[in-house]
Amino acid sequence: MNVWQVVGYKNSGKTTLIEKWIKIAAAEGYRVGTVKHHGHGGYPERNDSYTDSKRHEQAGAVAVSVEGGGLLELHAWQPAWPLAQILSLYELLPLDFVLVEGYKHESYKKVVMLRNEDDWDSLSQLSNIIAVITWESSSRLSFIPYPLFFIDDEESYLHWLMNEVRKNE
Repeated sequence: MNVWQVVGYKNSGKTTLIEKWIKIAAAEGYRVGTVKHHGHGGYPERNDSYTDSKRHEQAGAVAVSVEGGGLLELHAWQPAWPLAQILSLYELLPLDFVLVEGYKHESYKKVVMLRNEDDWDSLSQLSNIIAVITWESSSRLSFIPYPLFFIDDEESYLHWLMNEVRKNE
């Protein structure tokens, strides 16, 4: 399964990046699924409010789920839902690729969103990073061994991401 993760701290732009990635992919005819990790503790919101998973759906994702506190919002309950189990359900669907928001410590290809200088420390704790998108400059920029984009260079990083998707078909 072609799985990509978008990770970062709260308000780093993860959901917005996924929305834009889905829109471009869907416009090119890709069928995209998303999995959102509800990292705020407890169950995900269970209403029609404007949630991150609702944003994924409205952007064009054809399969959307959110997990938190053991509740997988496909509406199935068990004590916990490891990402591998959720993805095994997605394997049954006709998807071209899956975007995962969160689950920092899983080992899929990661795009890391860095909002401020403090977030840079998280890079050493992550595996399988394929790109970094940052909000601000840092003295650490020259030490990054993978593609680095600034948040306002949206056209460049979205083009790069879609090229990576195409390479992994």
